[in-house]
Amino acid sequence: MTAPAPDLPSFAANGQVPAPRWALLEREIVTALNVAAPEFLARYTRADGSLIWRDEWPGMDGSDDPYEAFMYLALFYSIGGDEAVYEAARKMWDAITWQWTQYGQIDREFDGYYDWMHHGESNLFHYFFGLTKPDSLVDRQRADRFARMYTGEDPLAPNYDKELGIIRAAQSGSKGPRMVVTAEDLGTHRGVLDGYHPPFEDLSGVPFPSATTPWFDDDVFAEIIVKMNERTTRGDVPLNLNATGQMTHAFMYSADEGLRQWVTDYLARWSERADANGGILPDNVGLSGEVGEYLDGKWWGGHYGWRWPHGFMTIIEPTVNACINAMMLTGDPSHLRLARQQLDANFALGREEGGDWMVPHKHFDAGWTDYRPAHPFHAIHLWARSLADEDRERVERIPRRFDWSEVKVPRIPLAAKHYNVNTLAWYEYITGANPAYPEQALEANIELIEQQLARLRSDDGDPLGFSTMSHITGYPDTLDLLIDGYAIHIWQEFNPVYFESLVQLMWGAPMHISHGGLQHSTVRYYDGVNRRPGLPDSVGALVHRIEPELVELELVNLDLTASRTVIVQAGSFGEHRFGVASEGAVGGGVSEVTVGGRWLEVVLAPGAGTRLTITMERYVNEPSYETPWSRREDWAPLIKPRRLDA
Repeated sequence: MTAPAPDLPSFAANGQVPAPRWALLEREIVTALNVAAPEFLARYTRADGSLIWRDEWPGMDGSDDPYEAFMYLALFYSIGGDEAVYEAARKMWDAITWQWTQYGQIDREFDGYYDWMHHGESNLFHYFFGLTKPDSLVDRQRADRFARMYTGEDPLAPNYDKELGIIRAAQSGSKGPRMVVTAEDLGTHRGVLDGYHPPFEDLSGVPFPSATTPWFDDDVFAEIIVKMNERTTRGDVPLNLNATGQMTHAFMYSADEGLRQWVTDYLARWSERADANGGILPDNVGLSGEVGEYLDGKWWGGHYGWRWPHGFMTIIEPTVNACINAMMLTGDPSHLRLARQQLDANFALGREEGGDWMVPHKHFDAGWTDYRPAHPFHAIHLWARSLADEDRERVERIPRRFDWSEVKVPRIPLAAKHYNVNTLAWYEYITGANPAYPEQALEANIELIEQQLARLRSDDGDPLGFSTMSHITGYPDTLDLLIDGYAIHIWQEFNPVYFESLVQLMWGAPMHISHGGLQHSTVRYYDGVNRRPGLPDSVGALVHRIEPELVELELVNLDLTASRTVIVQAGSFGEHRFGVASEGAVGGGVSEVTVGGRWLEVVLAPGAGTRLTITMERYVNEPSYETPWSRREDWAPLIKPRRLDA
């Protein structure tokens, strides 16, 4: 249901401008993706939407990967993709959910059990639907139901201990906490995990540390399963902080105060544990609430923790996600404290080697190890949300050991998560050091789409040959794709629907953190005539500058015969508030309008363009999926199930 057309503050742009090349490139990408999306689906799915793939897929792994491969259909629609792209996104979410239910990984439309790195990846698809048509009863019902699986309210999924405030297992889901894993659970990943160091330091006959682990050896594999069930399957882990994304997503539909409280309370408990551990986040909490309960008192060694397999990445990512979620839900930047604390502690543990500042990524029984050059990625995400000087300093303290402004086209399969590789180059642009970035990024994006279409259309892109393929065209060394645990990534490697440049340039923000981060933005847009998310046809948008109290953006109508109406929103979720919009400098522009809210209407005459500076108060509104025409009070109520115990 949609509300009457709103009476919004309006700005008229009548001055014609030469078509900027960046705007032409943006529209070229939108057009190309509208064509590429149905070709992608036609190549890899049947008429009913099911993926052309195996007739069985054992183990607990896997549903996250097809969701990831098709999730950008929903996000692209919110940028301005065709209505047909939205319908394709709906069809694919349903088809993937059905297919992986048949394989046995999904139950009640959610993974039966898995960790929150993979839940986070899976959930991105249905998080993106919130940016499309938020009145959807189906999406709102799912979001609420999935959240209740982690509040202690779902008797079929007792994942959460309300008294202690812990998620009860590292593997959890619609079937509840998985406190005992089996060889079948991990069977498909034995080939993948061969490439990692041992998960435990006392495996029989396996030296520690070593570069690889013989998971293919049945005796070693059996011992790993036993030790996992003894040490790492029960109790809470920092990776579960990604569950705050599900709560935040559901809150933005419902405004349920209990969900907001869950996020802040859960984050606070982890923060308390870090404070008690000298500022370092421990990676395991037993069912009694005790750190190190199943690891002889050690604060390291938990599942996806400091020792194995990834170390710092799976500590800091869920921490950054949770802190940003809490700040957005409350408007209180003090909730960023835990993420800042972890970045600072990790940096302080570093050491200089050959002009690089090397920081530890893992902690073994012998101490800190796996030193690698410090990287600004997570600090950039933190700064992009806070715009605080102290977070900018966290970025800038990292030595520039390579050219951060270099624009990349991801080439090698499996090397770039979701094919998003230009966060650093965007940061250089938005802070004034890389003015050539917009056109460079858009050109690289076009090259990426063309590359992916060539792969898709090649013989190697034939889904009927996936079981025997030896490489992707032009890359003869991509044999990882033959390993079962990697083979399920195959659709991501042939997907052409990638558009990092559009999010960065149009919305003024980096792409989401891949393991469960919401897609934040400085601004986003609606088509004011067709009353849908995304820019109207023929309109380009470029965010030139973001500061704590303002945003500077440019809008251009490339159509020389018809006007366009753009509604600009303050933040992805309306969490910010616009003050005054001015064409030019605030207070000295040719014209200006007082907004005083989350939406500004801009009417672009044929061929017209405008460069607006808009003052902004950040995180002063309650975040919501509401649009100018779709408000919570108009949405249909959630469906209530039968009470069979009544």
